[in-house]
Amino acid sequence: MTLRALIFDVDGTLANTERDGHRPAFNAAFDEAGLDWHWDPKLYGTLLDVAGGKERLRYYAEQHDATTLARPDFEALLQQLHESKTRHYQRLLTSGAIRMRADIGGLICDARTDGLRLAIASSSRLQNIVGLLRANLGPTADTWFDVIAAGEHVAAKKPAPDSYRWVLEHLDLPACDCLAIEDSAHGLGASLAAGIPTVITVSDYTVNESFEGARMVLEQSSAITLEQLQQWHATAVLP
Repeated sequence: MTLRALIFDVDGTLANTERDGHRPAFNAAFDEAGLDWHWDPKLYGTLLDVAGGKERLRYYAEQHDATTLARPDFEALLQQLHESKTRHYQRLLTSGAIRMRADIGGLICDARTDGLRLAIASSSRLQNIVGLLRANLGPTADTWFDVIAAGEHVAAKKPAPDSYRWVLEHLDLPACDCLAIEDSAHGLGASLAAGIPTVITVSDYTVNESFEGARMVLEQSSAITLEQLQQWHATAVLP
């Protein structure tokens, strides 16, 4: 059994994008639209149970702002907020405010040098994924990845396995030759449902989640190395 590809989640795995990027970008979009919404770090942690930016906006209105939900232009408002949030997120990326984890950046570079194939399975928009990679690893870093499955590529977001199945199909590899790197229970559920062995690297927002079924769970202070993953994969007994 040979490790041939690493498949990365993005938000919370490559960087603390939820805390440092998406949350402040949402708040900037709310201010721009004249809404009195504000998502502090604790509230935003609860909203992460809802996958997808537009879905999160809709859920918040349903739970906390019936007046805005009843607006006749609510659907247009959702689209406006999401586009504004993406613009503010890109601004944060360009300013260098969203930094990739150093160990993950090193892992990507080492895997590429070692000849492993690289892929991404994320619920984020492709524009945001590419922006994060280019801002942290260089202007052509997105081309290092054979496959990038973004939120717009599949109908169902995590914990549905659609993004991982899409990646496997385009890599044309069996699940057992791959390793997924995730930070959340939702992501773990998606990768396991696709049959991919998974390593969890715990993030700020997922520290208290259950990761039953993960092959390894690394705490926030634990760095990931390619040697570590290769050694583990060579000795793992897969289901």
